[in-house]
Amino acid sequence: MFIKTQETGSPHELTFLPGREILTSGRVSFATAGEAARAPLARRLLEQGDVELVTLGTESILVRKAQGADWADLKPALLVAIMNHFTAGEPVILDDAAPAPAQAASDDPIVVKIRELIETRIKPVVAKDGGAVVFHDFKDGDVVLEFQGSAYRLVGGIENLLRHYVPEVVNVVDYLDTVSKPGLDTPEGQAIRQVLQDEVNPSVASHGGHISLIDVIGDTAYIRLEGGCQGCGMANVTLKQGVEVQIKKAVPTIARVLDTTDHASGSNPYYRG
Repeated sequence: MFIKTQETGSPHELTFLPGREILTSGRVSFATAGEAARAPLARRLLEQGDVELVTLGTESILVRKAQGADWADLKPALLVAIMNHFTAGEPVILDDAAPAPAQAASDDPIVVKIRELIETRIKPVVAKDGGAVVFHDFKDGDVVLEFQGSAYRLVGGIENLLRHYVPEVVNVVDYLDTVSKPGLDTPEGQAIRQVLQDEVNPSVASHGGHISLIDVIGDTAYIRLEGGCQGCGMANVTLKQGVEVQIKKAVPTIARVLDTTDHASGSNPYYRG
């Protein structure tokens, strides 16, 4: 069994991709082994120590580590725990504890159609471009997808295709944007978002680009370059000479601005956690 890992833009979170279905649809999170009493996989991970949160998705497992914990020490134990779980043949969620939203969504014809389109039309195209897409959820018109590799470049086309064939689809939402990030609600996070909205994005919008704040942890702001900014040869110059200067000027407590964008193949070439 080969388990891939993917950075999320936060140094405290890591996504594990075991290459098989975990939940039929939806997401469910656990913060303690007690909460995960009826979820054997999540319980195994939470029992490793230094794990603060486990979020199970359809094909991915998001793990948030404790402050001060080192992925170099924790990651091998988590990989072994995931492998042991599937080798033992245990269920991810015991039958009487399955989350209601996931049960309801599994038979939803809209979800069935979305998943079919992703498997037959979207994934082959994304794979040719060196990326991958993972379906997580459909709720209130939003299709929640996880974009890997270069897939984020195709988000506009993916959204148009889904909306064409499934009128109930309103938006395509990046899974990373649905994960709780307390740093966004701090005074620093709010100030940086204001700078991006008022000063930065009106400028880059003329080139079809957009810059989002992903998280704020300590004295570091994590951003993502989207649209025309992704893969641009001048991205590093834009970051260092423009965005970083404006953010630091508005929020003096920020010492670093790190780009989490996947500008090429591989995971987060600008950010190394």
